[in-house]
Amino acid sequence: MSEPRIRKLDEDVVNKIAAGEVIQRPANAIKEMLENSLDASSSFIQVSVKAGGLKLIQIQDNGCGIQKDDMPLLCERFTTSKLEKFEDLSNMLTYGFRGEALASITHVAHVLVTTRTADSKCAYKAAYRDGKIVAANPGQAAEARPCAGNHGTLISVEDLFYNMPSRKKALKSPSEEYSRIADVMNKYAIHNAGVAVTLKKHGEAMADLKTTPAATVIDNISTVYGPSVARELLFLSCEDAKLGFKMSGYISNANYSVKKLNFILFINHRLVDSANIRKSLESVYTNYLPKNSHPFIYMSIEITPSSVDVNVHPTKHEVFFLHEDLIIEALQKCLEDKLLGCNSSRTYYTQALLPTHITSASSDIVNSNKKSTVSGDKSQYAYQMVRTDCREMKLDAFLRPSSLEPTQRKSVSDDPANQNSPTEMDTSGCTPAENEGLSAKRPREVDKLQGHASVDHVNMKKRRRHKPVHLTSILYLQQRIKDHQHTELIELFRNYKFVGCVDQTRALVQYSTKLYLIDVSRVSKELFYQLLIYDFANFGILKLSTGAPITDLSLMILNNPESGWTEDDGSKETLAKYIEEFLTSKAEMLKDYYSLEINEAGEMLSLPLLLDSYTPNLDNLPRLLLKLATEVITILVSCCLVSYHVNQQSSTCVA
Repeated sequence: MSEPRIRKLDEDVVNKIAAGEVIQRPANAIKEMLENSLDASSSFIQVSVKAGGLKLIQIQDNGCGIQKDDMPLLCERFTTSKLEKFEDLSNMLTYGFRGEALASITHVAHVLVTTRTADSKCAYKAAYRDGKIVAANPGQAAEARPCAGNHGTLISVEDLFYNMPSRKKALKSPSEEYSRIADVMNKYAIHNAGVAVTLKKHGEAMADLKTTPAATVIDNISTVYGPSVARELLFLSCEDAKLGFKMSGYISNANYSVKKLNFILFINHRLVDSANIRKSLESVYTNYLPKNSHPFIYMSIEITPSSVDVNVHPTKHEVFFLHEDLIIEALQKCLEDKLLGCNSSRTYYTQALLPTHITSASSDIVNSNKKSTVSGDKSQYAYQMVRTDCREMKLDAFLRPSSLEPTQRKSVSDDPANQNSPTEMDTSGCTPAENEGLSAKRPREVDKLQGHASVDHVNMKKRRRHKPVHLTSILYLQQRIKDHQHTELIELFRNYKFVGCVDQTRALVQYSTKLYLIDVSRVSKELFYQLLIYDFANFGILKLSTGAPITDLSLMILNNPESGWTEDDGSKETLAKYIEEFLTSKAEMLKDYYSLEINEAGEMLSLPLLLDSYTPNLDNLPRLLLKLATEVITILVSCCLVSYHVNQQSSTCVA
């Protein structure tokens, strides 16, 4: 067996090891990015989290932003704007200084940065992976691209620890990770009283944490921990020029105690944990609080930067400072003097017994309970008794009615004003001329078909198996769509932002830095055409509540001038009967290709479902039948014959 040799690790391995030390869980990533936002002089910071930060972390601020020329270096290791030489560590006043936070995050997640400075005309967006800037989408250059955005920076972190499955499995549940994130955000919100901090779960409108720029430290403590804590707080401060430190904070008095210690410590505005300070301060409270009870302590200590070593922990969770024992002793004495001064009075909360009036009925119950106890029967508790007083509050008062009573439901359905017939459905899918042709000028026979042309939404379903299509004409049309696809339009419809409707047929959307006016009718027509081609013979089924007679529907369209009927074409009744017989003869093909079912009685039972949860305008059903009988089937039969001959010739060539 050969002896092990010393070798130099690859840079990628080194970076991932370093990233695992700096970013231990989602809360660490948010802490690092939150400190960057505070260093950028932000007055507003919003954090959005999905799945405990493992799926998505978004942090947005209104700080100074990042220059476009600095974006290629943004996520490289040891690149920073806060440090130039080693001696600068002795006067470090910012949160970050090593330039490892964003670099470490890019090695374990997908990062997207959108930023805009005060003097920039637009924002710039860039994607990062493994510490380097990469293309946001295939085919694009690996550079910062201009886009729309507010002043400040927006950082999106997706799929945290996607390449570290062991680390991902070792983490707690998403709810536990979110609790750790909320704990970090709460502490920074309390300390930074002049900054508006918001924390919420992605997709939810209600924020779990929201502070305002005008709020004080007491206001933020009340927001986070409740008013019961805020009203029991005492302001604490001390200063020692000889030791070079200054302290201020809020502590709970002797009237307040909880089962778990709430200890918030900032040293030079950096959230840290010091076991020595924590134990020494809590030991002072042992003389004032009951056993196994703990206080609330928020303390901000400012020490001369040259006396603090902040570079002792990968996550900067701990710091070392000179004269630690003397400073802790001064803090203990200040705390004890404050508690002694407020210990002259203690507050106790009591509740008076409510007055009761024993009635004869209640006395009978008491007597009966005593008799049953004497006889050996079990006593009857209050929750086992039947409520007989109608004036007492019931649980039904707190519940919203889920549905109408049967009698109310019947009255609503019987009211003609509340009935929605197919003729009253939304006709936004048609042009005004089409709606006028089928609504304003149609005969009275439409009212007779209201019960037929209504959709049973319960029976909307998709086919489970996808049936392959071998028709040459369909394959040709599919290939033609692929050959003529527009890459930029695909990207636009994938990432656009809806602005609003201009009128009934046009809408305004934004993509990148431009606004686009969309013709909704033409776009919808192209969408349904492509769905028709790609899902051919695999449509879902849209069941009708009852069969719709083809003859009656054909007469409706023939009575409309839009059909182009003339007397030379023959009588309308004869043509309507021909359409019914013709479509019935092609029922098997229509059902197979279009999911359009017709029974032997000449009734239409179903329609093709092109788009899930979309109900077509049934006013156009007569027009559909006319098009099927005169154009669609004829073209489809011709395409089938062409496909058959092409396949026969191909088989002959192969033979």
